[in-house]
Amino acid sequence: ALLERIILASSNEGDTVLDPFCGCATAVAVAQRLNSRWIGIDITHLAVNLIRTRLKDAFGDNAEFEVIGEPVSLPDAEALAKQDSWQFQWWALGLVGARPVEQKKGADRGIDGRLFFHDEGHGKTKQVILSVKAGHTTVQHIRDLRGVLDRERAEIGVLLTMQEPTKPMKAEAASAGFYESKGVGFAGHQYPRLQILSIEDLLQGKGVEYPSFRHSNVTFKKARKAEAPEKRRGKQLKMDEVL
Repeated sequence: ALLERIILASSNEGDTVLDPFCGCATAVAVAQRLNSRWIGIDITHLAVNLIRTRLKDAFGDNAEFEVIGEPVSLPDAEALAKQDSWQFQWWALGLVGARPVEQKKGADRGIDGRLFFHDEGHGKTKQVILSVKAGHTTVQHIRDLRGVLDRERAEIGVLLTMQEPTKPMKAEAASAGFYESKGVGFAGHQYPRLQILSIEDLLQGKGVEYPSFRHSNVTFKKARKAEAPEKRRGKQLKMDEVL
């Protein structure tokens, strides 16, 4: 509410609002709702993914924006991985809407991110675990992921890899079988328990196969749908009119 009052007091509809430290996107979300143009800046791919998710949840297709500075090609992704492996990992997880695990750098239990979903009404929360590999990958990485899948009792495991998977990797993944959903709307649908997605796949728009629509995906807390703003006045508000 405070940011809305500040923007109303200091700008007119259609003006540009700049938030150079936009963090969780509160200011840009308010600017979007008030029909302002806006520019948001942050330095991490983790924050950018959060901002993107919040705007899509709140405004749906009405939120039209361009993200500048993210990889848009395989060479871009390779350059990011060489520059900062953690930023690469956060960016790759963001492409599939996954939540990065909270762990100290150096601690590795074979899980880099998770997706959570409900496919049986009010049943238990189920999960997809993800592992991100920027370097050379072999069939052993698939076997390791299968072990983590069993250890965590997760429904689906996904390897996000810079390289295209080899035939042995694909065969090993296929041998893990399928997760079959029994939920309403998903009943009988089968999803590979082990999946491999290359960065090239992700850049082409492919994603994780799992029971997913707006209300089944519970990876992140959903932002509320934005309400229509009150009609702006044709002139800039004075501060004493707002306070």
